[in-house]
Amino acid sequence: MDVVSDAIAAVRAGRPSSNRLRVAGRWGAWIPSYAGAGFHVVLAGSCWLVADGGEPLRLGPGDAVLLPHGSGHALSGEELTASRAARLPGLDSLLDTRRPAGAPDTADAQDGADGPDGPDAADAPGMADLLCGKYRLDHGLGHPLMRELPEVVHLPTRSGEHPELRAAVELLSAELATARPGGELAVPGLIDLLLVYLVRAWTTRRGADGWGAALTDPVVAAALAAVHDAPAHPWTAEALAARVGVSRATLTRRFTALTGRPPMAYLTWWRMTRAAGLLRNTADPLEAVARKVGYASPYALSHAFARQFGTTPGRYRTTGAARAA
Repeated sequence: MDVVSDAIAAVRAGRPSSNRLRVAGRWGAWIPSYAGAGFHVVLAGSCWLVADGGEPLRLGPGDAVLLPHGSGHALSGEELTASRAARLPGLDSLLDTRRPAGAPDTADAQDGADGPDGPDAADAPGMADLLCGKYRLDHGLGHPLMRELPEVVHLPTRSGEHPELRAAVELLSAELATARPGGELAVPGLIDLLLVYLVRAWTTRRGADGWGAALTDPVVAAALAAVHDAPAHPWTAEALAARVGVSRATLTRRFTALTGRPPMAYLTWWRMTRAAGLLRNTADPLEAVARKVGYASPYALSHAFARQFGTTPGRYRTTGAARAA
């Protein structure tokens, strides 16, 4: 798999969930912190989001927000201070909210809009049509790309940016609007797709430094692709440098500057992260896990695994299964 796919797959646990929320008037809800990531998309209208310890953020039609570290936050129809936001009722108090009588449906409102940035009949004070969801993630296995994400990733999409993200939102919104055959498979798949597009959009927009730069640097990106495509390959620094067509010194310098680790240290870390995922998500014997991540024996894997995670693979498998359950 590619780096972004692997970074997401490494931390996923359980199934994602989503709800569509239509509210109007004076409303607000507090979503406490949790072991995962949350997202909100404004399908129509507008609202305010206040993350724990952050500044109020106004969200307009088409805006998407990802909270990759599960930060506590509030949603409201009006601007709030952080102290007031934390005193709001829980989101469950709004999930059964029905569209008030006489309020325009999203589709009707958008039929009369002058484009994504034009007048919107649903953009009345306090009115919002929201897509809300969350992912269960094991942050203990977080890839540095995911850890680099800020507490709040805000992606305004009103000016035609991120067409794939918009398409995923529209498909998910349609699936949640009415029960359809196959929806139990379609909805989780679309929520996963939405996470991919949100992370991809952020890394593309970030671009200039960190992992956004690592994924666009031709040398570093090629080295990362080689490691992720074949983590069990007997890589050496010289072999990896030859694979991407540069000297060992050049690869080490550029790779370390953009990823925060030398190539071989990253390879070892990724092998252990892959091993942890296999232990958590499969019943493969330890010998098979070792072989898949490039270790000649279960003993060699156990030694390296304990050095990184402070526990044996067997104990990790037991506690990982309990966490997933």
